[in-house]
Amino acid sequence: MAHSLSAKKRVRQSEKRKMINRARKSKVKKQIKKFESTLASGDAKAAAEQFRLTVQRLDKVSSTSTMHKRTASRKKSRLAKRLNALLAKAKA
Repeated sequence: MAHSLSAKKRVRQSEKRKMINRARKSKVKKQIKKFESTLASGDAKAAAEQFRLTVQRLDKVSSTSTMHKRTASRKKSRLAKRLNALLAKAKA
């Protein structure tokens, strides 16, 4: 239990930050799920659009301390690999 004023303030700040970070991560997860469901449907154009939105969301979150830049980059790379496989399959 925090006793000093500064410790109490840190508790309040960390709680607020935790809620903000949790909301950001949740938005990213929802966007990735939307992208994956579009991939599963097989619509290449819609999947490309969802990928663009997902990358945008990941970049926005990684610009803060919520997610590391390399973590976001790794996620984008893996999603791009799946999108490219779908696009190659659609061309063939």
